[in-house]
Amino acid sequence: MLTAILVDDEIMSLNSLRLKISGNFPEIQVLAACTSAGDGLGAIEEMHPDIVFLDIEMPIMNGFTMLQSLQYRSFEIIFVTAYDHYAIKAIKYSALDYLIKPVEIEELSQAIDKAIQKRESSSNQRLELLLENLRHDSKEIRKIAISSPEGLQFVRLENLLYLEATGNYTHVHTCDKKKYLSSHSLKIFEEILPVHQFLRIHNSYIINLDYVVKYIRGEGGKVVLEGNVTLDISKRKKADFLKAIRM
Repeated sequence: MLTAILVDDEIMSLNSLRLKISGNFPEIQVLAACTSAGDGLGAIEEMHPDIVFLDIEMPIMNGFTMLQSLQYRSFEIIFVTAYDHYAIKAIKYSALDYLIKPVEIEELSQAIDKAIQKRESSSNQRLELLLENLRHDSKEIRKIAISSPEGLQFVRLENLLYLEATGNYTHVHTCDKKKYLSSHSLKIFEEILPVHQFLRIHNSYIINLDYVVKYIRGEGGKVVLEGNVTLDISKRKKADFLKAIRM
């Protein structure tokens, strides 16, 4: 049996989520359903749940401020929000999960399954990474959690050289010549990496523009990165690449 605490200032959303959990997930016991971040803070510190379902936008104290105030952080967290805004990017960087209101059963089930699978891995590290990233402007997020079949690898953005599609997976290549296999597709990385620093130049590649050394002309051309890494640029992406390196 897993235990959970729900925190949401919207009573209808809170009750709806509680009913969906109790009616569909008998393996989860809801210890408390809190209508404010302050109440949620007290409940989490006292009850030490396995999972916290947390709304982001709340009056007086939002969900992120509440997390920063917690002493106890050894739980899986699933964010629940009505907004798809900058905070979602920070959540994705940290390999954490979120649900958009109104919560659908299928998406709730997937999020709970992931939380159960991740429970024995670096949940505290992922939460700490989120809080670290939130301390900076969204364009200056410093570090990303890379989900792999073995677990999580935490890498600074400045150390990412390029990313290479491998089927539905991605090989992440770093400046210190390490390579990590991520269970995320290249498209997911394209959505969350900062566009001023990273560019998709091909169906198979995203590069860190900070490490471009040379452009070799051609139909699409080639780019040479530091470390003498040479990659093809697709004809369709050539104009975007040339514009990016001239900025």
